[in-house]
Amino acid sequence: MGVLERGVYLTADAGASIGTIILIVVLVVVVLLLLSSALRVVQQGYYGVVKRLGQFHSVRPPGIAFLLPFADKMVKIDVREKPRTGDRQDVITKDNVNVMVSATIFSQVIEPRSALFEVSDYEVAIEQLGRTALRAIFGSLTLDEALSERERINVELQQHMESATEKWGVRINRIEIVDLVPPQQILQAMSLQKEAEQHKRADILQSEGQKQAAINAAEGQKQAAILAAEGQKAAAVLGAEGGQQARILGAEGQKQALIKEAEGRAAAIEEVYKAILDQKPTPELLAILQLEALAQVATSDNAKLVVPVETAGLLGAAQVLRTIMGQAQTGDEQ
Repeated sequence: MGVLERGVYLTADAGASIGTIILIVVLVVVVLLLLSSALRVVQQGYYGVVKRLGQFHSVRPPGIAFLLPFADKMVKIDVREKPRTGDRQDVITKDNVNVMVSATIFSQVIEPRSALFEVSDYEVAIEQLGRTALRAIFGSLTLDEALSERERINVELQQHMESATEKWGVRINRIEIVDLVPPQQILQAMSLQKEAEQHKRADILQSEGQKQAAINAAEGQKQAAILAAEGQKAAAVLGAEGGQQARILGAEGQKQALIKEAEGRAAAIEEVYKAILDQKPTPELLAILQLEALAQVATSDNAKLVVPVETAGLLGAAQVLRTIMGQAQTGDEQ
């Protein structure tokens, strides 16, 4: 009996130990489940919105968040800037042209509570709002304005969407038009227009080049004419100065020649006069000299001859000389 009782006691102790172990394991699992539901980690770039029993409770920043198990539920909201590129869509411009447009919207959640509770899905709402904004903005523009004023379109789109997204707690940072494709026939017409403008610009540049070349040639001819005139002027000035200098030198030469001639005549007259004085001229000798001077005047080429009044006296002196010379010859013959 003692042995059987001891075995029963051992079996009962073993069963109690196993039950205790199972209870401990269950408790550990429950604790882990409670901890997993009570502790949450919020990553950088996200905010956690806590709802307690279905109602908003709090907003948790990045880090560890402690929740009330089975009562709190946390939804993570991405607060980073997120680009959303929409699909291409047809829009009609003010001048009734269908164009294909797509845009990229850069949005960012700034109020997680509003983004979660003010709209059912803010991402879908932003996409649909962007579509309607594109239609509204492009409907007020012509095709030329839509093609040339993208910055204006981006600003107007942003202003159009900001008024609606502010109550959602979403900020529209910027909007960029990605594609803007007109119809094929419009593209062909634009290509022809561009080609015509290029030809026009080429013709204008060519005419401007020809005009500039003509201006340069005229300027060159003008400068050449000015230089030639200046050269002729300088040559004339130098020629005039040279002629004046030559005339001055000729006059100086004539002056010197006349001076020399006068000096020679004066010297000759002085010599003649001296010789005459040395020979002690008689009236008969003077008469002979006068007759020689008269003979020289008579043999000149002049058409008229003026005979001095004293010629009769000279002829008388000549007669006297002839008589004296005849007497002298007779005496010699005897």
